[in-house]
Amino acid sequence: MELKVDRLTKQYKNIIAVDRVSFSLGKGVTGLLGANGAGKTTLMRMVCGILAPTSGDITYDGVPVSEESYRDVLGYLPQDFGYYPEFSGQDFLMYFSALKGLSKKDAKTRTDELLEIVGLSDVAKKKVKAYSGGMKQRLGIAQALINRPEVLIMDEPTAGLDPRERVRFRNLIEDIGKDNIVLLSTHIVSDIEHIADRVIMMKSGQIIWQGKWSEDDGSLEDFYMKEFDEGGADNV
Repeated sequence: MELKVDRLTKQYKNIIAVDRVSFSLGKGVTGLLGANGAGKTTLMRMVCGILAPTSGDITYDGVPVSEESYRDVLGYLPQDFGYYPEFSGQDFLMYFSALKGLSKKDAKTRTDELLEIVGLSDVAKKKVKAYSGGMKQRLGIAQALINRPEVLIMDEPTAGLDPRERVRFRNLIEDIGKDNIVLLSTHIVSDIEHIADRVIMMKSGQIIWQGKWSEDDGSLEDFYMKEFDEGGADNV
């Protein structure tokens, strides 16, 4: 199980959003840190096969992420995910389960399971338009998990979550990362400080630091700010 990014670049006219980025991920949770505008979302969209790179390669177990087979093992939560306001939370997950190819019986079982996992069982039949921002975000997390993905990509997944929801989310992601590849972006260091096996820091489209992180190494936030200060990066 290996997700490999090799000299990846994305350029829009005179703007280089991602600049010759390389890394390789195996099982575990990787936190992608960087200020807004660092290139995190562009990178993640390319890793998901949604956006074509200007140059470079991305493969999963040797297969390009542009291949249809990659979709079967991928779960993705974009920073701003769309939803159907008239759908209930249950209908929303049933619909996405159908898109993922689940039978009606399996879709119902998986939907009920995910609603329980993200704490939405009691509002399963309420319309999504009546959900709070945090509830919508939890629903988005649930849809990313429908197909039990081997590769889970999440862009600012804790946006809108209250402290209790953040704890639930961290525990969930830590558990998923034991057997799968998880890459999540954030500009909030505390989101990943205690669950990330590996950290990648981005500034202006480039990786300024990457490696394994241990609590024995001290505070990730202090290290992060030190690296940014020394690199002349924007504070977050």
